[in-house]
Amino acid sequence: MVGHIRWKAGQAFRSGLVAVAALIVTTAWNTAEAQPKKVVELFTSQGCSSCPPADRLAEDLVKNNSEDTLTVLMPVDYWDYLGWKDTLASPVYSQRQRAYANQRGDRSVYTPQMVINGEEHVVGSREGEVRAALARAQPFTSKVDLKITDMVVEAKVDGLLPEGAEMATVYFLNIQDEAMVDIGRGENAGRKIKYVNVVRNLQPLGMWSGGAETFRMPKSKLMLKGDARCAILVQVEGPDGPGEIIGAAVMDWNGGS
Repeated sequence: MVGHIRWKAGQAFRSGLVAVAALIVTTAWNTAEAQPKKVVELFTSQGCSSCPPADRLAEDLVKNNSEDTLTVLMPVDYWDYLGWKDTLASPVYSQRQRAYANQRGDRSVYTPQMVINGEEHVVGSREGEVRAALARAQPFTSKVDLKITDMVVEAKVDGLLPEGAEMATVYFLNIQDEAMVDIGRGENAGRKIKYVNVVRNLQPLGMWSGGAETFRMPKSKLMLKGDARCAILVQVEGPDGPGEIIGAAVMDWNGGS
């Protein structure tokens, strides 16, 4: 009888271990695949004949500099009146570009424009100038730990705000891996253009004032059809709009599902 009881107890213990292991597997976190040191935002348009070279440069940065640099496209809609409605554009990105110009105080809004770490802007097709601006970019002052389960997106932010800054916004980005677009009208009529790392949604998760803080949102509310990856940006907020980007993380959805 004693042996039978011990066997039952051992069986129960092993069953408990299996259950705990199953729970751990079920709730296991998938962590960010990259912690980029720099962020490039390309403001581009399907209706702009000067943009395809910048789109190709962005593709090269995504392909060859992804460990060091997060490069994303933010298509704008203000050239739609020229005869072709950009199929990827959002007025949110047009407003973001204008807000950058207001924050800098130079009113410089054009395509193709690359903004490096939320501060310096350069013509997005001029590779030498783009790489020089990347070399000048200042190190991030915050660290982002991005994790995803089947239920939750969690971003843990830690570090310091730059001197003089009071708050930063923590942004979540849905990113489409690739889009091939046949341009039917406008300045690029008849061309088939490839776009990579296209931002499909830019959503604030909350405000950060320094130190360790965690931001969470349901994964189901943030996934969009066609998304390949997601990213977190930590960006200083100025009185006139977004400023310096001081932290980032990126990962593929299929690595977090």
